[in-house]
Amino acid sequence: MKFKNTPLVSLLAATSFLVSGSALAATFKVAVGDAQGSAQWEMASKFKSAFEAKTSGKHKAELFPNEQLGGEETTVNSASMGTLDFSVLAVNNITPFSPSVGVLTLPYVIQSAEEAKKLVTGDVGKELTANTVRDAGVRIVGWTFTGFRVLTNSKKPVKTLADLQGLKIRVPKNEIMISSYQAWGINPTPMAWGETFTALQQRVVDGQDNPYITVSSMKFNEVQKYITNIRYVFSLEPIIVGEGTFKKQPADVQKAILDAGAEATEHSYKWLLETEGRIKKELTAKGMVITDPADGEKEWISKATTTVWPKYYTSIGGKDKLDKVLKALGR
Repeated sequence: MKFKNTPLVSLLAATSFLVSGSALAATFKVAVGDAQGSAQWEMASKFKSAFEAKTSGKHKAELFPNEQLGGEETTVNSASMGTLDFSVLAVNNITPFSPSVGVLTLPYVIQSAEEAKKLVTGDVGKELTANTVRDAGVRIVGWTFTGFRVLTNSKKPVKTLADLQGLKIRVPKNEIMISSYQAWGINPTPMAWGETFTALQQRVVDGQDNPYITVSSMKFNEVQKYITNIRYVFSLEPIIVGEGTFKKQPADVQKAILDAGAEATEHSYKWLLETEGRIKKELTAKGMVITDPADGEKEWISKATTTVWPKYYTSIGGKDKLDKVLKALGR
């Protein structure tokens, strides 16, 4: 393998493969998209401690936050190719590689943390995991529960869709999320996660949406003033492992990975329930103003579900897939 003229991130990834891409691995590299203190970091930290305990310290997991090993979408390819072991990333960044996972980001499908957990730990989650192995060459081994993506902006309180007009809002490069804002009457600005804080700081965009925990951990309160409690997407952020890397491990290490993922999933759920309320109070104390949508968000919900859902029936595998999810949730 030649390293001449290789960018640092690629070199790190390649080194990860040489050290940890085999059954004799001692250390696995784990890319974490968000900063320390985030829900992603909390989940990854629990995965690390559980995995190391289950392998009696023979195997280690080393965490790299803040996209040190590449952007979230990039890490899907890296894990698939075996040049990166694990990645914790937003589920919307897997959707371009495995479109059926997009059912989890259809607006207003998930309406509570309990529903999110029920989906990803049940039959729906198992099916989506199998699909990501088939489509993207990566395996979901655990889930981060980060909460609903609330809208933030630097200009004004937003209660209605009329208030939203004229604002420049950053969104991930995810077609479903882009379509949601278009249904609300604006054209959002697709942008990589690593560019978002600077874009907000320089007023290239006015706002963005992310869960409270992410708003706090990324210090968006320094560049944003207003929060609107929309609940259009519940942010789920899986930990993935390259399927090739997973298959190379002996059975006991594979089991340790899956068991550690299950423990980290449960820990993440409890941590969200215990943490989000405190973070809301902290953000308010730092000067952010929290507003609820007018009329119980009915206009937002109506526009998004009637416009966006039908547009993506084919990509998620058919309307019956959405019906299956809704049935699992008792709707």
